[in-house]
Amino acid sequence: MQRSKEILNELHDAVVLGNIQKAREIAEKIVQRSFSANNALEKMREAMRTVDEKYERKEYFIVDIASSASAMREAFKILEPYLKVESAEVAGKVVIGSLKGNIQGLGKDIVVATLRAAGLQVVDVGVDVSPKVFVDTAIKEKAQIIGISISVEETIPFLKDLVELLKRRKLIGTIKTVIGGQAVSEQTRREYGIDAYAKDAWDCVKKVKQLLANA
Repeated sequence: MQRSKEILNELHDAVVLGNIQKAREIAEKIVQRSFSANNALEKMREAMRTVDEKYERKEYFIVDIASSASAMREAFKILEPYLKVESAEVAGKVVIGSLKGNIQGLGKDIVVATLRAAGLQVVDVGVDVSPKVFVDTAIKEKAQIIGISISVEETIPFLKDLVELLKRRKLIGTIKTVIGGQAVSEQTRREYGIDAYAKDAWDCVKKVKQLLANA
C-alpha cells in the first residue's frame, strides 16, 4: 500500500501540473485510506507556493495558474468535510476576495475552504475585486468581516479606499477587516488601519474568531 507521504507528494504534483482528474483521484484516495486531510491541505499550500514561484519566473502563465487553481478546488471539494479545524464558537459571516489588481485566487481559495471548515459562513466575491464591491457585498450579506487577499504590492493602496468607504458609511467597528497574502504584513495592517493581519489560512481562522468575539 502506498504510504501517506508518497500520496501527498503526488497530490502536490497534480496541483502544480493542473491535473484536475488526478488531483480528484488522489484526494479520494486520501479520504478512503483515512489519511490526514489537514496534511493534504498543507501539501496543497506548498504546491501553491511552487505555482507562484513559477509564475514569478515567467515559467507559468495565467492559463497555468487557472489550471492549478481548478485542480486544487476539485481536491478541496473532497477533502473539505474531513478537515479538522476547531469549530467557531461565535457564528459569523465573512466576505472574502482578492483586491482589485490581484488576479490570483490560489491563496484565497485555501482560506475560504479553511474558514468554512471552521464553521463560518463565507461569501467568496472572487478576484480583482474593487473596494466598493467588498463593502456593498458585506452590507447586503450582513457580514461582520471583510477578508482581503493581496499578492501584488502595487495594489495595496486600494486598502485606503476600502477603509474610507467604511468610514463614510459609518461602518468602522461594525464591519471588521482582515488582510492576508504575500504582499502584506502586520506593518501594512497598521499603516492602513486594518483590524487584523493573518499570515496564513489557519491564522486567518484565529483572527476572524477573535474579531467576532470582540464585536
